[in-house]
Order: sequence, then C-alpha cells, then structure tokens
Amino acid sequence: MAHTREEKLAALSRVLDVLERLRVDCPWDREQTIESLRTNTIEEVYELSDAILKGQHEELKKELGDVLLHIVFYSQIAQEQGDFDLADVCHALCDKLIYRHPHVYGEATAESTDIVLERWEELKRKEKDGNKTVLSGVPSSLPALIKAYRIQDKARGVGFDWEQPEEVWTKVREELDELQEAITSGSVEDTEAEFGDFLFSIINVARKYKVNPDDALERTNEKFIRRFGYVEARSAELGHQSLRELTLGQMDELWDEAKRKGL
Repeated sequence: MAHTREEKLAALSRVLDVLERLRVDCPWDREQTIESLRTNTIEEVYELSDAILKGQHEELKKELGDVLLHIVFYSQIAQEQGDFDLADVCHALCDKLIYRHPHVYGEATAESTDIVLERWEELKRKEKDGNKTVLSGVPSSLPALIKAYRIQDKARGVGFDWEQPEEVWTKVREELDELQEAITSGSVEDTEAEFGDFLFSIINVARKYKVNPDDALERTNEKFIRRFGYVEARSAELGHQSLRELTLGQMDELWDEAKRKGL
C-alpha cells in the first residue's frame, strides 16, 4: 500500500535528520567531501543498475536508498559550505522539468515521444547554462558503449540519422570490410581504429531497432557467466580438477547441456 504525501515527506525529513546527525557524530561521515564521495556514488549507481537488470524489487529499494543518500549527502555538504541546499536542488529540478515540458505546462503540443525528445534537446541548448553544441551534453567519463549510444541519439535529435533502420546495415557491411582489410594488413593501429568504427556501427543498429546495446550486452554477459559456471560445475562433478583437463569439444558438449537446460 502506497504511503500518503505527508508520510513520504516525513520519511525524507527523517533522512535529513539522520544525515545531519551523522555529519556531527560519525568521524567518517564528518570527513567526507563532495570530491571524496564521487567514486562511491559511481559505484552505487552501478549497483542500482544491477538491481534493475535482475528485477529484484527489495534490492532495487535498497539501492535507490543508497543513491538518495548520496544526493542528500552532497546537498548537506553544499549547505554547510553556504553554496546551496536540498531545497535549491529540488527547485532547480522542478524549474528545469517545467521549462522542458511546454506541451504539459505551456501551449505547445507533442503527439509522440520523438517530438518530446527533439524539443528537449532544443530547449537544453537555449538555456542560459545549456549545452553550447549538440554533443557537449554527453559526459566525457561515460563508459564507451553508453557514450557511443548517447552520441548517436543526440545526433538523431537534430536529424543526423538514417531515415530507415535498414539503411544502417550498408554502413555495418562497409565497416566490417574495412576491419577485415585492416586485419589482413597487419597494422595494429588501423585494426583498432576500424574495430572501433565497426562497433560504433553495430551500436547504431541497436539504436535504430530500439534496443539498448548496454542492456543487451549485459544480458549476454550474465548468460555467458551462467553457462560457463555450469560447465565448471559439471566438469568438477565428472572428476576433473581443472577445465584444462577437458578438450574444447568436451567443453562444447557441456555448454550445449547448459543451453538445453535454459541457462
């Protein structure tokens, strides 16, 4: 059963009370700075991502709490430094959301998600402190795969994209041919460059067919881990001390067993 608005506000107030006390009474919490928390925040967001992919609601609730803690923590430190507080963070967020949703809070209309996203990017660039160029809003520290997806999606927002999903396959075949040529030439530098171009084109395929490539790859990673773990376990059951004692053919047979079991 959902809590009332008053109960939610009381719960957030409790978080503020707890953190304020920790900043005074706990040596570790007292020593933290905005800079020292950064790497922990990144870790917490990845743990949240894991919980989302696993579909575990209790774990999701826990990880959301950890991320909320960091938001409140940064705001508390900023308040102590006289810069801003949690209320300023919330008001800035609301002002931004209202400004970027003129089809909800203004006279504009939007009949599709694509129109909403295109207008969102246009409004971001018009803001006082908005992005000066189309791609400047992509964080440089993003993991390369996610960064490529965001770059392509932002370019799409201003019309730099294939009109039909099928058209991207021509680019994939072109990049694959260039990669194979680079491999044949023996140039490590050219091979790396062409491999990057090939991966970029594959990510474009995923985007055009509305597949998140990071999610897709992570699902494949988890599937490989499950099946490889099965191969290791079955190998031990068969009396082998190490997988190295098995031939590749034997490992393939155990791998197929794992597939048949739905792993």
